[in-house]
Amino acid sequence: MSDVAVGLDVGGTKALAVLVTREGEILDEIKSSTPHDAHGPAGVATARVLASQIETLAQRHGLDPVTLPIGVGMPGMVRRDGRLAFAPNLHSASGASFPELLRDLLGATAVAMENDGNCAALAEFAWGAGRDIENFVMVTLGTGIGGGIIANGELVRGQNGFGGEIGHMAVEARGALCGCGGYGCWERYASGGGLARLTTQWALEGRLPTLTARSGGAQSVSGEDVTRAASEGLSEAVDLMREVAWWLARGLANLVAILDTGHFVIGGGLSVAADLLLPSAREFLEDLVFGFAKRPPIVVITSSLTVHAGALGAAKVALDRQP
Repeated sequence: MSDVAVGLDVGGTKALAVLVTREGEILDEIKSSTPHDAHGPAGVATARVLASQIETLAQRHGLDPVTLPIGVGMPGMVRRDGRLAFAPNLHSASGASFPELLRDLLGATAVAMENDGNCAALAEFAWGAGRDIENFVMVTLGTGIGGGIIANGELVRGQNGFGGEIGHMAVEARGALCGCGGYGCWERYASGGGLARLTTQWALEGRLPTLTARSGGAQSVSGEDVTRAASEGLSEAVDLMREVAWWLARGLANLVAILDTGHFVIGGGLSVAADLLLPSAREFLEDLVFGFAKRPPIVVITSSLTVHAGALGAAKVALDRQP
């Protein structure tokens, strides 16, 4: 039985591969861009990138990719048999079985696959900010919003394996169109992609005059421009980040009402702006949470594993499911 595994965290823009020990120590890592090839067979372009990452890590450390435990964390609806049923932010991979693809490309025989938010939750529960917390929700703010629910110390996968798709909870009736085909999904308001959408909307409405002038036009203002300016104290940027924080709190409040959870761990790429989001989000929760004054304090903290949480969790899944 192997004491190391490769964990792969595949997002809408990047793929992170890490070599991890059973104790959660990262020995090596590689980051690559995620391809979006709509013309080839489902998932093949992405699988080739992952195979290259696995081969590189295996060669560096004298490991055999055929028997090396490999865990793949994918965004979207991952079936219990390891097939990606639907990925709103990675359409070109929808329908693919990455265990099968990596077996074809590498001969890999020990590949496990899980939703990326679930992977992040498992990693935080084992080694991070959720350690020893029997009930919490992992919220990953990336291109979209992923999630993983730990209840009574167990990951909630649901009937088909699709549990925890919290980013597609509707928070605005007839709201913004989402990549999933629905409207008003939480991730269109409180993710990195949501920040980008709101930034363009506010700029076009004339609500970001300073940033628009700096960038040379409303369409040129980016979410990164907003977070940078907010950290510098520019009032229009601070206001926009508070708007995103309100939407973040709106979704968290819904989850409190449904799950009666008292802990949230916030990760993903947008969590780097946690100092700009979480104080306001915690403030808004007081008005948005059902029965707030009658509940124990609701804890909202950032991931201690940061950008590595998903990949670490994928490696843990691979280690736990070794034949």
